Amino acid sequence: QVQLLESGGGLVQAGGSLRLSCAASGRTFSSYAVGWFRQAPGKEREFVATITWRGARTNYADSVKGRFTISRDNAKNTVYLQMNSLKPEDTAVYYCAASSKFGVSRRDFDYWGQGTQVTVSS
Repeated sequence: QVQLLESGGGLVQAGGSLRLSCAASGRTFSSYAVGWFRQAPGKEREFVATITWRGARTNYADSVKGRFTISRDNAKNTVYLQMNSLKPEDTAVYYCAASSKFGVSRRDFDYWGQGTQVTVSS
């Protein structure tokens, strides 16, 4: 069992940066791939980024490639999402999720956090 808690969201101006954290409990956290998803009002939850359990591989949605960086520190049971050059269209609730697979579909992920709001003003 893995429990996830996101933090680091907030209000930022376009062009600014935020770093989200996903803190996990559960001693098997380091064996899971972890992903970030986001959901804007009235839209489907969409894939943002994912990282393998050792951090050797990452994958990003085209919309965030070159601006966002996912990383993890298994010693701290934490995964990060560094978001730079933020745009108003990045406004959403951001969720982290854990998976036994290295996938990009919501169906691939077994455990979810409650989400953290990111708002980018123009």
